[in-house]
Amino acid sequence: MNAGGGRWAVELRQVRYFVAVAEELHFGRAAQRLHIVQPTVSQQVRRLERELGLDLFDRTTRRVTLTAAGAAFLPHARAVLTAERVALDAMAGHRAARDTVLRIGTSVGLGTRLEHVLASLAESAPDLTVELTSSPTANRLQAVREGELDAAFVRGVDRGQGLDLVPVWQDPLVVALPASHPLATGTAVHLADLAALPLRIVPRENNPHLVDLVVAACADAGFAPVLGPAFTTDQDTLAAIATGAPSWTVFYAAQAARLPAGRTAFRPFAPPVPMAETFLAVHPATPARRLAPLLAACRTQRKCPAGLT
Repeated sequence: MNAGGGRWAVELRQVRYFVAVAEELHFGRAAQRLHIVQPTVSQQVRRLERELGLDLFDRTTRRVTLTAAGAAFLPHARAVLTAERVALDAMAGHRAARDTVLRIGTSVGLGTRLEHVLASLAESAPDLTVELTSSPTANRLQAVREGELDAAFVRGVDRGQGLDLVPVWQDPLVVALPASHPLATGTAVHLADLAALPLRIVPRENNPHLVDLVVAACADAGFAPVLGPAFTTDQDTLAAIATGAPSWTVFYAAQAARLPAGRTAFRPFAPPVPMAETFLAVHPATPARRLAPLLAACRTQRKCPAGLT
């Protein structure tokens, strides 16, 4: 407590100025050492003395010396500055560790896109450790808002509710159908030619963006799709298409590029090709330098056709 009975309001800069003067025993030399003007040093030391209720220096026109109180305070002041340095060094260590780990939210269907992004990151930022987390879109966006993720890949989102959505690439859809079907013999499939075949797709509540994209593309082609059994897993659905009654489904091209074909054929759609926009959701407060390697890696994918990279 100070002489007035209130709490001390000592500032670190006052302690720093006091130590400089105590070691130089000269206000002018202390100011030069601190790279500030002498009146500022004198003013802040005076404020420190008022807070402590004690004179720390004897000042004459010829010299400056420590008082008994000043000499007693000096080792404690040095300890305060040492503690400050230790604390700042510890925080710098935490920043360095944080800056070497990039936490990214992913989703099903990124396929070869994600593989090439990670390969590009490994080449351009070899000291960066990438941690991947897969979860529903809403969970990914919330994790970015709360700082648990640095960024997240998302589709079917037009606003981020406090986040920035950076367009990174467009993925064309491809059709999966039995390899024995006549449509599988061509280089591309016209969507209208699938009108009579049942479509295996997930329930809309599971992936509204994909379902709406396919239904809208079918409508543009002049038909409403005949819904067959629901899409379950990649493996089970492809097996059912390969061995059961003729049916079809869709995959993102980047996803299809890493799936085994077997008795199922993947074919591109003839124009107009249904396209899905992929965004990178990021927090506006995240430093640009932190995301720069990831955004650069994504830009390389924007120039590459999915499945052909």
